[in-house]
Amino acid sequence: MLKPGDTAPLFDLACAFEDQVSHLSLGGIRSDLVVIFFYPRDFSFICPTEVVGFHQAQAAFKTEHTSVVGISVDDVETHRRWARELGGLSYPLLADHDGAVARAYDVFDARENVALRATFVLDAKREVAYAVASAINVGRSVSETLRVVRALRTGMLCPADWQPGGATGPADLKF
Repeated sequence: MLKPGDTAPLFDLACAFEDQVSHLSLGGIRSDLVVIFFYPRDFSFICPTEVVGFHQAQAAFKTEHTSVVGISVDDVETHRRWARELGGLSYPLLADHDGAVARAYDVFDARENVALRATFVLDAKREVAYAVASAINVGRSVSETLRVVRALRTGMLCPADWQPGGATGPADLKF
C-alpha cells in the first residue's frame, strides 16, 4: 500500500457523475486536496453506507477545498445505476474494472478480485498525505477522514483526536 510521501499514481478512468458517464483523470482535479476511497463493490451491504456518508459530508469537504472520488472494480453503467438508486451522489464514482488503479495504489485483493476498503488523502502535489485500509468487512469513518483533512490543512502538529479549534503543537517542532 502506498504510504505518506509517495507520489500518487495517475489515472484516467470512466466515471459516473450526475447521472452521466464521462472520464476523470487525477491531473484534471483542481482542488487543494483529494480524497480517494477504494471500496469493494456497488450493490453491497457496507459500501453504500460509506458512499452515502461521503455524499452527506460533501459540503464540508468542499469547504476544505477537497475533492472526493470513489473507485471500485464495477463498470461505469453499474455505478450510474447504483448512484441513481442511492438518490444521486455529489461526487464521481470511477470504474476500475480491471483493478489496474487499485493495483497501482497496492490495494487490490486478488483473492476476492476487488479493491480493499482503503482511503488516501493526496496533497496539492498529489503525494500521499494520509493512507489507511481496513478489513473488507469493516466500514470506514467518513467523519475521521474529514477530521484528517482538516488537520492536514492546518499545516500544524495535530494531536490524537484533534478537532478544529483545538490546540496544536508548537510550530518549531517537526513531529
